[in-house]
Amino acid sequence: MDWAFIQEALPALLRGAVATVAVSLAGIALGFVAGAAIAAAATSGARGLRAFAMVYISFFRGVPLLVQLLLAYYALPFLGIDIPAIVAAVGTLGLCCAAYMAEILRGGLATVPSGAVEAARLLGLTRAQSFLRIRLPIAARAMRPAIVGEAIMIMKASSLVSMVGILELTRASQALASSTFMPLQSYALCGVIYLVINFVLMAVAWQRRQA
Repeated sequence: MDWAFIQEALPALLRGAVATVAVSLAGIALGFVAGAAIAAAATSGARGLRAFAMVYISFFRGVPLLVQLLLAYYALPFLGIDIPAIVAAVGTLGLCCAAYMAEILRGGLATVPSGAVEAARLLGLTRAQSFLRIRLPIAARAMRPAIVGEAIMIMKASSLVSMVGILELTRASQALASSTFMPLQSYALCGVIYLVINFVLMAVAWQRRQA
């Protein structure tokens, strides 16, 4: 690849990469928090909460993320809910991520030893406190590889937010390809940046695992 082209293209692509990382991390954080709540509902003793969790998971896992994004950005205004593109992007990524995180965490909750739950009960912790302080941390540690894998999937899926006008990495590479008439080089450099981002994410997760 031409070094002169890389020098010209890199600043714009890096700005897009910053937007990609920001939108993705916000969506992943929202997804983990909401996913934990959905997982708690899915494993609760209340039939209504379990039914809600199953409907939520089925919808967000069954409908393509692009369709969810377009519904959030274009359909909500018909209901009188006009939201900025960045809110639609982060919200949709987060809600979609939550459905997958909920299933991951639900599997992790099944691995929590019953003795740990009993100990929390004997210490006088409420169900909510037991879930937040005992069950959720154990489940998250047990399912860390799956959680990191889902985070990487969301990072890659964030390219879809360009459909609502967010200038993230993929959109920046498209603009670059159009302006320079060098699509192969533009998209190849875009792919390399995605690889670097995901390698960094995996490295951070691995370091935390080793700690």
